[in-house]
Amino acid sequence: MTLDAPTTSAPSSDESSADTITVLDPVTGAVASETRRSTADEVRDAVARARAAATGWARTAPGERGAILRAAAERLRDHAEDLAAMNTRETGKVPGDALGGVEAGINTLVQYAELGPLHRGEALRGNHGAADFAVPHPRGVVLALTPWNDPVAVACGILGAAIVAGNTVVHKGSERSPGTIALLNRLLAAELPEGVLVGVDGDATTGEQLLAEDGIAVYAHVGSTATGDRLAEAALRTRAHVIRENGGNDAAVVDADVDPVWAADQVALGSFANTGQICTSVERVYVHRDIAEEFTAALVSAAERKTASAAVDFGPLVDERLRATVQQHVDQAVASGARVLTGGSVPEGAGTFYPATVLADCTDDMLVLTEETFGPIAPLRIVEDLEEGLRLAAEDRYGLAATVLTGDTATALRAAAELPVGTVKINAVFGGAPGGSAEPRGASGSGFGYGPHLLDEMTTTTVVHLEAAPRRTTTTAPAGATTVDPATAGSHDTDTATAEDVR
Repeated sequence: MTLDAPTTSAPSSDESSADTITVLDPVTGAVASETRRSTADEVRDAVARARAAATGWARTAPGERGAILRAAAERLRDHAEDLAAMNTRETGKVPGDALGGVEAGINTLVQYAELGPLHRGEALRGNHGAADFAVPHPRGVVLALTPWNDPVAVACGILGAAIVAGNTVVHKGSERSPGTIALLNRLLAAELPEGVLVGVDGDATTGEQLLAEDGIAVYAHVGSTATGDRLAEAALRTRAHVIRENGGNDAAVVDADVDPVWAADQVALGSFANTGQICTSVERVYVHRDIAEEFTAALVSAAERKTASAAVDFGPLVDERLRATVQQHVDQAVASGARVLTGGSVPEGAGTFYPATVLADCTDDMLVLTEETFGPIAPLRIVEDLEEGLRLAAEDRYGLAATVLTGDTATALRAAAELPVGTVKINAVFGGAPGGSAEPRGASGSGFGYGPHLLDEMTTTTVVHLEAAPRRTTTTAPAGATTVDPATAGSHDTDTATAEDVR
């Protein structure tokens, strides 16, 4: 989902020291935040605190847990502008989007505060006179590892579901937005009982220390495929349940029967929003030859309008490390025969800005089509018909989402049936009903990472079979008298009664 560093990599900023993570403002290059790394002892203590609180929190009534989570959401609301401002300083996320992300996180907490007390098991059909039912139980301690590209919104989804389901949480966010995550953790923890949410600040080394700890029941991760693979590997030893929403290489397939200008606007939104730093960004475009020329011209115009926007509307990439990766992908495409129609090079000036870029004549072996670039790049691949577009869209190791722009209902239904991704979006690159859930495939992860189904991921299920026990029968007799079992009444051979005759 994001290009966060694998857990074996170095800190993201050269300014960072052994004790402090220093993040540079991607707009100005000045210091945006300095956050002290948690020590190894603090990491161990964080897990111990969460484990100590787990039993008591699991026994707390779901309605009470929901009420506490709602109070935590209201505390975030009181500090929404502070959180958004820190997010903008650390990641360059434009102010309006940063505040929108905080508001989305608040709404997610409120949603889980309502859904949590309603989360229930199932009644099963059993034998007459017996009861069979399934009961959800908290898993225990959840390790939440969350990304930088929408740090508050994504973190609130994982934290809200875990906490309202009765788990305790140790939360480490990306080293690219440590100040934002530290503030978020402090605000939420202030409303929660001790140990229900414990924040840990650090980078890849800190993540490895957490994976070495025993007693963690769930690894919940949104971030790069490399990190997700590392968690799955660690879970072989710890037996933790892994929920991972990882990288995506989402395709947009443009049919011949749609308005090409409208389709170009949709692709521009999908490719360039948040400077391409969204898990479900459009990463590759398959456009029907019949409308390719007009579509391409409209997409280039949209890209140039986006690049000309002020920094408050079209922000920078998060840091120089990501910008170098984006440029590498573009350079490799050009060296292999792609044409740059607009953008495609690092601009002069401060910060880590990168222009909205359109590439033509892309081929299936180029990095811009095979890997997640995570930047404002729209690589075009012309297809002869929709059949080819859907086939190429499906031939990918990732499986997060895909968009199909078509006026034909049959095509839409076919895409939904055949594309091997968690979400198929028809005629809208973003959107969706509140509370929706999706399950990524392949290199994009596994498990439901949000929505009501995340409550299922955060709990185990115990199936209970209940039957009535036979009632014990006793007969009161005078002292010294012989007790006769009613089952043997009338028999003269009472001295030979067996143990089975005794009730």
